[in-house]
Amino acid sequence: MWDFSVSKSVELMMKTLPFILLRVAVYFGITLAYILITGTGAGIGFGVGALGDAGFQATTTFWGGAIGFVIVAAVMYWAREYILYLVKAGHIAVMVELLDDKPMPQGRSQLEHGAAVVKERFAQASVLFAVDQLIKGVLRAVTGLIRGVLGFLPIPGLQQLMGIIQAFLRVAIGFVDEVILAYAIRTRSNDPWGSAKTALILYGQNYKVMLKNAAWLALIVYVLSFMVFLLMLAPAALLVYLMPGAWSAGGFVFALLFAWSFKVSIFDPFAVACLMQVYFKVIEGQQPDPQWEARLEQMSGKFKKLKERATGIPPNSEPGQVATS
Repeated sequence: MWDFSVSKSVELMMKTLPFILLRVAVYFGITLAYILITGTGAGIGFGVGALGDAGFQATTTFWGGAIGFVIVAAVMYWAREYILYLVKAGHIAVMVELLDDKPMPQGRSQLEHGAAVVKERFAQASVLFAVDQLIKGVLRAVTGLIRGVLGFLPIPGLQQLMGIIQAFLRVAIGFVDEVILAYAIRTRSNDPWGSAKTALILYGQNYKVMLKNAAWLALIVYVLSFMVFLLMLAPAALLVYLMPGAWSAGGFVFALLFAWSFKVSIFDPFAVACLMQVYFKVIEGQQPDPQWEARLEQMSGKFKKLKERATGIPPNSEPGQVATS
């Protein structure tokens, strides 16, 4: 059914508890910021609306809350590359080493070690973010290839389902970009662009296995997230009730935010831990296939950019093998 061990991934999560707690603090902190700023905006709108009738007050309350929500969303959009650098990548670095049964350095916490490894591989947050964006672009191209193949299959009603299939495939590859980043850390590459290029070729060679497992994980993660969403509807509605003017859309939105917090802080790292198991196992001993390299270059302009930026410095180990240094 799938090619990863759930128990091994849960064990890996428990071993990286400091990073899990950091993710919880960061992402639930973001949710709290949304709630507080949205509530403040709704309160201001409610106060301004007191100058008019009930309809005017309801309108100003809604727009006050909406403006507060958008302000936080804009800040989070600006900070996304630093969250990737300081939270996600550091966690990946530690999971990679623990997956290979390597001990943590003495006298340094997991958070310090993860940050040091990421800084060594990706000198600046902007470099990691740029690499990650190119990786996502190439992965979308591979997914587009699969959509094209499905489009030619003579299955009744398939065309009507293509929108759902495309959305599901986008979700399924959402975890894969972090696995590609994990390759650079595992091989101790001095060239993040080149290691991403190699990792993507190896992914392309094994895309059927990777997408099958990613699809299972997407299903698991989103079922769990939906359950959290349902559980959070009641407390979210209470929060909205306590807000000035009872911001009507808030209950649904806040429940979504709570579910998102659980997803990105707990469910997503679990999915990445599972996919790392699959990826490192399936590429073991493999070499990048020039035909797949040419295919990716033809499919994706972003892959061409990766090749252009790659320095040609090889990783300290063979592709698919763990560095021993």
